[in-house]
Amino acid sequence: MVEYTPEDELLIEEKWHELEEACRKAKVCRREDDWQFVRRAFFLAKEAHKGVRRRSGEPYVIHPIEGALIAVREIGLGKKSVVAALLHDVVEDTDYTVEDISNLFGPKIAQIVEGLTKISGGIFGDRASAQAENFKKLLLTMNDDIRVILIKIADRLHNMRTLGYMPKDKQIKITGETIHLFAPLAYRLGLFPIKSELEDYIKALS
Repeated sequence: MVEYTPEDELLIEEKWHELEEACRKAKVCRREDDWQFVRRAFFLAKEAHKGVRRRSGEPYVIHPIEGALIAVREIGLGKKSVVAALLHDVVEDTDYTVEDISNLFGPKIAQIVEGLTKISGGIFGDRASAQAENFKKLLLTMNDDIRVILIKIADRLHNMRTLGYMPKDKQIKITGETIHLFAPLAYRLGLFPIKSELEDYIKALS
């Protein structure tokens, strides 16, 4: 497995400290046990995604950290959501299983991560159905744990912020999903600044 370069380590450390500061300001972690819980998720994500890069050239682990930052700063989510955001691609993209996540972080985190994995693979994967049906499935998912949808919105917002690195066909697909699913969901959930930012990216790419 490819190791992180010194430049990677510096970038990851800087982004991690940014997340730590955001959690501190939002009082996400009130006890040392809470900090240890979040740190364990960070280190697992860092190890699990080692050697993988996004199209921007950044280490992949920067993406879940950015998602966790959005969850804290822009949505106001708590400790478990930060942990789930850090781990949200681990089951889908690495050898870790939902059972592993449950053993390491408890059944609630595993449930959220599993929900995020199902959304990515089933609703937005190659087998994706009509947009209206996707919207219905997302709303049904909200009945299980609203945090699944909120973390997915954070994930999508970061993907839209870095969409310029994607091939044109992927940009079109992701923009279409955002128009029909994520912008309306953000509006329904009262995330008006996120809705506006998503729409700004859509207009810029139109």
